[in-house]
Amino acid sequence: MGANAMQLLEECIERLRKDRLTEAHLRDLGSVIMTDNAKQQHLLYLQTATTAVTSEVIGMLMVKDGAVSDGPFDYADWPYKTVLDAINEGWRVIRFPVQLPVGHTQDTHITCEFILEKWE
Repeated sequence: MGANAMQLLEECIERLRKDRLTEAHLRDLGSVIMTDNAKQQHLLYLQTATTAVTSEVIGMLMVKDGAVSDGPFDYADWPYKTVLDAINEGWRVIRFPVQLPVGHTQDTHITCEFILEKWE
């Protein structure tokens, strides 16, 4: 629940204690809770060469507002150069990559993928 919903909940509890809680108060609280839950999850996939959050992003994919995007074509226009940049802008890491050395040769590249989310 968001801060506004928590505040209304506390007000409802106080009104209940004073026997002043009404149906309208509960409906107001329900409305705020429904608005909070209407937020949409956005996903950000960031590929890096290492598992460090400071590693340079070498690939990205965004799922925002129901659309999938590879982001801007030009690297200079990418919104995040490192995973830490995304974290600092409110993205939450929901999966850290596991770097598996199996099958790694000079001809192959290990890519690590962080998955981040944001609710808006």
